[in-house]
Parts: sequence; structure tokens; C-alpha cells
Amino acid sequence: MITTKLELLVDFGDKPEQALVNKTVQALKAKEGVKEAVYKDGAIMVESSLPTAVVVDIASKVSGRRTVLQGFGDPSRSAVAMISSQGAAPNIMGVIRFTETAHGMLADGTVAGLSGTHGLHVRETGDLSQGCASLGPHYNPHGAPHGPPAAPAAARHAGDLGNITADESGTARFTVVDSLLKISDIIGRSIAVTERADDFGTGDSASSKIDGNSGPAIACGIIARSAGIFQNPKRVCACDGVVVWDERDRPLAGQGRRDKGKPCCQKEKACCGDSKGGSKI
Repeated sequence: MITTKLELLVDFGDKPEQALVNKTVQALKAKEGVKEAVYKDGAIMVESSLPTAVVVDIASKVSGRRTVLQGFGDPSRSAVAMISSQGAAPNIMGVIRFTETAHGMLADGTVAGLSGTHGLHVRETGDLSQGCASLGPHYNPHGAPHGPPAAPAAARHAGDLGNITADESGTARFTVVDSLLKISDIIGRSIAVTERADDFGTGDSASSKIDGNSGPAIACGIIARSAGIFQNPKRVCACDGVVVWDERDRPLAGQGRRDKGKPCCQKEKACCGDSKGGSKI
């Protein structure tokens, strides 16, 4: 079982009820795929092989409190990409987190607004000047042909990560472990979700040998460094005035991100600092 460490921030309040904390931790520990769960320094540290979205949902439902992912993976080897359709239709949005494990680089993602199966690829550049159309080809440092993610370096692009499939709600929740990539390889590059499924180079069309006949990218994001577990001190809000607990229910950017008439630091409770009142931007 390939696991990674997660830091969950649960809205237990200023004086957490120990019984509720224990109930939440025990429910996580009892879930198949969870190796460990412990309450530490105001957060729940979980070691699990499950997609982060599943772990967050468990904690939220059991506790009845708002829950967000605060940190992911090794503090020195973590990255994240915020995925969107870059203003194009359909509206696709999500997040993919990356960390290095003893078995390879793990990509953990949740992408909403999809239908069916789609290819997932690391692309050569992080150029979003023309949206997802300017990302460049698949990341391919070995000059290899397109292929399946399980193939050796000489038989696949390093950026070939296979397919993801949406559920009935249109959301794909997935974990992918890749033996070729490292975090240092992908920082500043991008990751893209394609229009169609990847045929892994086995199709009859000319594009099959290039991109698995998976079509254009319909959602993408730049891969950047991110906080690992216990590295993110933010407890109350993002710099745009959205409290951290509400971030999971808001768009990543654009319309609906902020409440009209409620600018930062004019809500009922502080929203421009950490739990001790200090500024965190």
C-alpha cells in the first residue's frame, strides 16, 4: 500500500470537544486504506493511500464540521496545480497535488466538470498565454514515443500519466504513482486533462503515436511548489478575504469567489490573520 501524509484542518472551534476529536480520528483510522490518524497541533495528521478528497469527506461527515486539506506530502518534495478550463466551456475545475514517495512520484487529484474518461499528461511548459493551447507537447526528456504509464522510459513520454475517469457527478478522484517523474522535473511545467481518453499509442491514427489520440487539453494548470504537512500556518483566511473553511465550497477564482458587500476584515469574525491574530498573506 503506497501511502502519503495529509494534514487536515477541521473546524473544531477555539475549544475542541475531545470526544468529537476522538470520534473523527477513530473513524479515519477505521477506514480501509488509512494507515494512521492522529490529532496534533490543532490538526489531524493522516497517513493514507486514499485520494485526499475521500479522506476530507470522511472527516467532514463524521465531525459535522468544515474540513480542508492544509498540507500534503513530504515538506521538501511537494507540488500542486490548480486545474481549470481557463474560461472555456465546459467549466472544469480541480486541484492535483504531487509528492515523492519511496515508490515514485504520487499525483493525487480531484477534478470536477468532466464526463467519461480523459487523458492526463504533464506538458513541456507552463505557458498559459493562450490558455491550454499554449502548453507545448508532452514532457519528453528521453525523446521516447508516446506510450502507457507503466512502460519504461524508452517507450513512453515521462509526462504520460494515463487516464482519469469521472463518476456520475462528473468528478474524477484519483491517485497515480509514476516511477519516472520527480518533483524537481515538473515544477514550472503544467499538467493537462484532455478531451478524450488516451489510447496509449495503440491506435491507428497518426496522433496515437503523439498524444494517444486524446484530443486537445480541456483543462490545465501550472505546477508550483506547495506546503507539505505542518508547513502552512494559515488558519483563518486566504488573502482575498475568504475564510479557510469556506475555500472548499468556493470557486478557485473569478465569480463567486468573494461575498459581495463583505470585504476582507469586515466579516463577523477576523479573516485577515491567523488564529493568533497575526497577518498571513
